[in-house]
Amino acid sequence: MKVLVTGGGGFLGSTVARQLLARGDEVTVLGRGRYPKVEALGASGLSWDLSQEKPGLSEALQGFDAVIHSAARAGVWGSRHDYWSINVEGTRRLVEACEAAGVPKFVYTGSPSCTFDGSDHENATEADCPYPEDFEAIYPESKAAAEKLVLAANGDALATTSLRPHLIYGPGDPHLLPRVVQRNRAGRLAIVGTGENKVGITYVENAAAAHVQALDALGPNSANAGKAYFITDPEPVAIWTWINRILGELGEEPVSRKVPLGVARFGGGLLEGVWELFGLEGEPPMTRFVAAQLASTHWYDLSAARADFGYAPPVEAAAGFLSTVEDLKARFSG
Repeated sequence: MKVLVTGGGGFLGSTVARQLLARGDEVTVLGRGRYPKVEALGASGLSWDLSQEKPGLSEALQGFDAVIHSAARAGVWGSRHDYWSINVEGTRRLVEACEAAGVPKFVYTGSPSCTFDGSDHENATEADCPYPEDFEAIYPESKAAAEKLVLAANGDALATTSLRPHLIYGPGDPHLLPRVVQRNRAGRLAIVGTGENKVGITYVENAAAAHVQALDALGPNSANAGKAYFITDPEPVAIWTWINRILGELGEEPVSRKVPLGVARFGGGLLEGVWELFGLEGEPPMTRFVAAQLASTHWYDLSAARADFGYAPPVEAAAGFLSTVEDLKARFSG
């Protein structure tokens, strides 16, 4: 199979590309730059900025059997223009190019945050979690808009599906757990809420495997065509207990300080106002959206993914935890 992977140099995208290459697929990774480490594994590189309208993308996609679109602007803070140009308009351009080029399969990397309404989602199905009417951050709003666009494009010529992996972790993680360690060392990490909330997490190899499995099952009128799916490891974790286990393995002090959700949301709102008023660089230390995410329970029923495209995570939680800790030890020792 000839597959284009956008964001193929990123944490998830590079893992998807590696899994596809390992089974003999022909892989091209698309990004603004080149990704030598992925190309060294056998992938081809295609430099393209999806946030810009320019001709030639459909021609570049001629002959491909599938596209896995994992590229996105992430984070919780930034301008609406930046999020929309990449996450929504970039996705629109890619879908339209696939339609023009006759690419038959399109797998989109969505986000559970596109359904987050501030309430607990406990063992929730996709049907339990509609898109909210209002969003407290631009990122989930843009991911919801892009996912709607992708699923609406599903048809006989182009089969589409969306996967929503939650809190991807593992060796090479550039964001999630390194930030946790750094903030804890700086004394800036606190438990928001009671600290008893359970959360679904996804080992990176499992998130990538879900994309490959969904790709293989996808086709006109397939069970997963035109649908979105939550993706996590099989069992949720008590997130603050899990974080403290990791910190303990690294010889770090556990997080014990607690901040009530109401206080965190109020402070997040104030910080958002300051960042907007003064145009400060980077993300605020807290936002209303992040506070609600940190304090709430959100884990999901995986039955639909198992039934519709055979989702079967290849790495067990214990093994994923161990490999993640070993990687963090190598990066943060000393």
